[in-house]
Amino acid sequence: MSGAARPVVVIGDALLDVDVEGTVDRLCPDAPAPVLAVTAEQARPGGAGLAAVLVAGGGVPVRLVTAVEPDEAGARLRRLLDGAVTLVAGPAVGGTVVKCRWRSGGRSLLRTDRGAGRPAAGFGAAVAAALDDALADAGAVLMSDYGRGVAADPAVRDAIARAVARRVPVVWDPHPRGAAPVPGVTVVTPNLAEARGAAASEVAGSGVAAALALAADLIPR
Repeated sequence: MSGAARPVVVIGDALLDVDVEGTVDRLCPDAPAPVLAVTAEQARPGGAGLAAVLVAGGGVPVRLVTAVEPDEAGARLRRLLDGAVTLVAGPAVGGTVVKCRWRSGGRSLLRTDRGAGRPAAGFGAAVAAALDDALADAGAVLMSDYGRGVAADPAVRDAIARAVARRVPVVWDPHPRGAAPVPGVTVVTPNLAEARGAAASEVAGSGVAAALALAADLIPR
């Protein structure tokens, strides 16, 4: 494998995204709600799964570490990931998260969410050895936190801390309901609202000036 790209390890909460497309030409007779005549349905990995397949689309080998439940939606998610990434999956509870957008004419009429998709008790122990193996020769790590619990698992955080100590580049994409980044990661990428939620002090305004002020608060931590 001389000259081959070193793998990127993506860690986080994988979801299933579904777009249901259709046409609308009437309202329900019993409520002011549109009737969607379904013409197509498309499913794709979401959350950390989407991040993983996007990186893999650039020709880089990707290992995805996540929690997947053996339900129908979880099986569908596994099939979508198969062949695109190397999957390291630990146990999950609460049902695979499915975010379904009901769309017509290029616009969403409604979004429905179901499932909790949280790591089960013992998730960290179940993936610890495979996670260490995945990180051993990693060129970079992306923590794609969607607030479901993978980023908060102590075994996962310990493994990332060891990668940081080895100077492996680690990018942490946080979530308002997620865990704080492991200290020492290379880059943290909150949006403005996430940065406000994590900051210790209030910062007025918006745009670049507010972002820089929030960064000055967050970087020492």
